[in-house]
Formats: sequence, C-alpha cells, structure tokens
Amino acid sequence: MRSVGWNILILSFALLATAQVEKKCSAPPRHPNTRIAKKYRTGQKFSTGDKVYYHCTKDFTPTRGSRAVECVDGKWTKLTLKCEKKSCGNVGDLPNGQFLYQGSSLVGEKVYAMCNEGYTLKGLNYMICKRSGWTGEFPSCEVEETCRAPEVANSVKGSGNVSVYQVGDNVTIACSEGFQLDGAQHLTCGPSGLWQPKPPLCRPSPFKTTQSYDRKRGCGAPPTLPNLHPADKYITMTSFASGDRIHYVCEVGYSPAGGSKYSTCTEGKWTPVYLKCQRKLCGSAGEILNGQITYTGVEFGDTATAACDEGYVLVGQATRSCRSDGWDGRVADCEAVECAEPPEVPNAQIEGFQEPPYTYRTVLRYRCRVGTLAGRREISCTENGTWSAPPPTCKEITCPSPNVANASWRRPQNHMYEYRETISIECNPRFFITGPTRVTCGSDGRWLPDLPKCRPAHRFYARS
Repeated sequence: MRSVGWNILILSFALLATAQVEKKCSAPPRHPNTRIAKKYRTGQKFSTGDKVYYHCTKDFTPTRGSRAVECVDGKWTKLTLKCEKKSCGNVGDLPNGQFLYQGSSLVGEKVYAMCNEGYTLKGLNYMICKRSGWTGEFPSCEVEETCRAPEVANSVKGSGNVSVYQVGDNVTIACSEGFQLDGAQHLTCGPSGLWQPKPPLCRPSPFKTTQSYDRKRGCGAPPTLPNLHPADKYITMTSFASGDRIHYVCEVGYSPAGGSKYSTCTEGKWTPVYLKCQRKLCGSAGEILNGQITYTGVEFGDTATAACDEGYVLVGQATRSCRSDGWDGRVADCEAVECAEPPEVPNAQIEGFQEPPYTYRTVLRYRCRVGTLAGRREISCTENGTWSAPPPTCKEITCPSPNVANASWRRPQNHMYEYRETISIECNPRFFITGPTRVTCGSDGRWLPDLPKCRPAHRFYARS
C-alpha cells in the first residue's frame, strides 16, 4: 500500500509539472505582401509576451494597422498591418497632348502619351511607375514638320489639290471672281508647320459706281471684350466692309456658356456679342494620405495647396494651379518623418526590438542587462525627426559592506551590494542597536537610511 501511495504522489507531481509547462509559439505565419523582420532565427521558439514585427514587401507601403503580433499561450495574435501597392500619382501635363493611364498609377503600370492633331510625339510613348516614381524620359509633342493646305476662303483651288506640303514647298493664292487679295500671294511651308508669311484673305471687291455702297460705312478692328476676343484670323485685320460677320472665342481658361458668338459690321458699328464665357472647372486636385488640400476654388486661376499632418513631411509641389487643361504638376506625397537610429547603450537592450526606419511616434523602451537604468526608460520619435530625450545609460551601482562595529549581517564583510539590495543588521550579544535594523543600497552608492550603531548594553544600564 505504501508503494502504491508513493507512486500516486510522484504521478501527481509529474502532472502538476506538465500542467505548468509554458506553451511556446512556433514560427510566426506568413501574410500576403508582408515579410518578417530579419532578426528572428529560423526555428526559433517564442514565449508568451514575445513580439514579432512585420514589414511590407517591395513595391508595397503600409497604410494602416499595427506591424506587431504577440505570442499568447502558444498562439500568435492577428496581424492588422495593411500593405497596399505603391502609387506614382499623376504624371503631370503633356503640352499639346494628353496622357492615358493604364490603371491607377500603381507600381508596374504604364502611362501612355498621345499628341493632339498636328503634333508629333518625341521620345517613348510611355512611362513606367516604379518605386522611385515615374521613370523614363518625359515625352513631348512637337509641331509636325509639314504644312497643311492653306485654307483661304473665296480662293481658287489649285489643280493638284495637294493636302500636305513639305518644308520649303511654295503655293500661290488666287481669289475667286468678285474678290480681291488682301495679303501675300506667294507662301512657303516653314519648319514649324506654319505658312510664311501668314495666309492672306480674299475680300469682296468694292462696287464701282453703285450709290448704295457709297452710303454704307465699313468698320474698323472689332473690340476685345471681357473674357473673349475675335477669332485669331481677324486679329490683324483693321478694316471690314459693312455686312462682314466675324465670330468671337473665349479667352484661354474660359469655355462657352451660351449665347451667340457672332458680330456683324452694320452702318460702321459692330453688333453686340451675346456669347457668355465662364471659367473652366478643374475639379478635385486629388487626395493625399496623411495630409489635406486647401482650395481657393476649383476654377481656372484658382490654386490648391497641400499640407501634411503632424509628423509628416511634404514631398513634391505644395501648390498647384488650375490651368485651361487641368491642374498643373502632380499630387504631392506626405511621408512620415524619420528619426536617426539611436546609438547603442552599453549593457542595455531595447524591449520588443523593431528594425528601422523609426518613424514619427515610434517608441523605444530600454532595459538594462547589467546595472541600473539612469535617464528616460522610453524615448519617442517626435514630429521634428528628433528623439524626445537622449537614450538612457546603464550604471553598475554598488554599495560597500556596511561595516557596523559589533554587528552581523548575512553576507561576507567584503561583499559589494547592488542597487536596491536590502540587508538586516543585528548587534552582537550584550550590545543594543540604535538606528534602523534594515538598510537598502541607494542610487548614489550609499546605504539608506543611515547605518545603525551597536552600543554596549552595560552603558545603557549604567545610565538608567
């Protein structure tokens, strides 16, 4: 019976020891678009309270969530870090052309350049979004090196009826019957695709003896009105016959908003123009993560200014202007302020170690492997890119043997005591103690409170 009882007792202790074995976590799991910090060893086991940190993989950037998971009772907590593919944003404006985006300007996607009619693309017709931004030579749209057939109203078409001319080709302009030439008769195709000199006009020939024409008065140059002006072909003309009709166009940055664009020369005066021009709309200038955009408006001439949240710095053009073809420039980025890697502290280590970069609001907590911590235990990365305080130091603080005469304590008399270590002091027989019986090693290497004294007992009785 005694043997059975003894076996049951041993089994109970074994079960108790098994129940108290700490549950370990194996290697942390993999998650899409993330990688685990390199400091962790292959096959390493983790205890409850241990943390592992994740980073976004190449071409991805963190948008929200925590980068850490923690081992709790043999299981890892859920990773909340979200990594999204990096975006290059707007590539900018292409004068005399436009860009066509393949997708949402994400890394690996392309943007294609297309020129307006009459312009030729110079350079590659695409750019690629990479981690560093849009790469490749920025294309341009240049005027074609050919001239189209000059369009002169009321002129005689040539027998060849050529539609495109090479640089250096010449043409001769002849007006139809009843019209006379106003300008150069011979034109040359110039290197910029423009005729030199400017094509002429074919104006109606004046009546010879008709009295009715004599009574009609012509008009001078048409006036320029607010936000609109005569079409380009009328700008250099200074005289018009009665009955001539011209049309107006809106100024750059304005678009038609109803009303007639025509004006007619009548009795020496131009009839009113009812064309209304309103400022062109640019709409939204985009969105900025970790920042905001302030607008003076979203119409031609207005501006949009980007500002970053606290702890973030602006990368790119802060202010953009609404132009006739949209917002100039591209959307800026707000990147987190980074603090330099703090210097190593001898005999100390950082709890829950994380790899750089150390961005705004990153907190580092130190603990001493040897000695006592002096300074701030926690330091944080501020919005200015500096640490909130210098790293602490680990000082090895000791107190000497108390050396109280006629007393004893539990340690060798030449032993050095560590900071916060407490001992009890007892007087030898026939001595009584005056002062504290327990003292503690203080931060300055002295015993606190002051050491006691052991006085002979016969003196006490003699005085009494």
